[in-house]
Amino acid sequence: MNCYDYTKLQELQNWKSKMRKKPSIINKASKATQNKFNNMLPDNYHNILTSAIKNMTKIVLFGSKYITKQPMYNLSLESRDLLALEKIKNYKNTAMIEGAGTGAGGLLIGFTDLPLLLSIKIKLLYELASIYGFDINDYRERIYILNIFQLAFSSQEHANKVFNKMEIWDSYKNTLSNDINDFDWKEFQQEYRDYIDLAKLLQLVPGIGAFVGAYVNNKLVDKLGEYAMYCYQMRILDDNEINIKDKNNDTGFFSKYKNFVFTKNK
Repeated sequence: MNCYDYTKLQELQNWKSKMRKKPSIINKASKATQNKFNNMLPDNYHNILTSAIKNMTKIVLFGSKYITKQPMYNLSLESRDLLALEKIKNYKNTAMIEGAGTGAGGLLIGFTDLPLLLSIKIKLLYELASIYGFDINDYRERIYILNIFQLAFSSQEHANKVFNKMEIWDSYKNTLSNDINDFDWKEFQQEYRDYIDLAKLLQLVPGIGAFVGAYVNNKLVDKLGEYAMYCYQMRILDDNEINIKDKNNDTGFFSKYKNFVFTKNK
């Protein structure tokens, strides 16, 4: 194992620990409040929204595959990461422009942000899958993409469940149904909505919508890109190859280039 891979594996161990953390009291209270609010809404509302996000996501998933590049082979992890960082930077810029435009357009145009931003996010994940050498023509790779999406935009409790599957993906993927309709779309859309609801409501406010739209979209794509890189690195690196002695070491490549694309969580 070279020095770069060794450093990346250390950083990956730290990220895994973060993904395994159980929800805090604040997390649980916030989720409980959101659940109470959701329970007050009529079933028809949930059914309509679930159907809308399900169909929108299916269109994006199955439409994007025809314009996505083939998997890249015979590249080092360092080369893949550099390509991924540049791709994320480009998609962040696209998302910021889209968010500013829809945010400045008022209520009606503002509602178009959800499908547009979703398309940007899914397309980014397709690009990153290709960079890391995974073929999204495989149905199971598209399910993996949906799991990355959930991991980035879910409550801590749900993220724990998703991450448990992703850690054993090579064996778990063989249990997947061949019918994408068996995917839990209701939980998928509910978690996503809970994560972005407040920010997207502020985007509809006249006067600040453009700023909020650009800022929020930048942050959302930023986080998705970071999580996707870790998720694909997790499948490439063998964490049994070395013994990590210092899990708190944050002096490697990822830290060096963090400000190039990623925004630190405060």
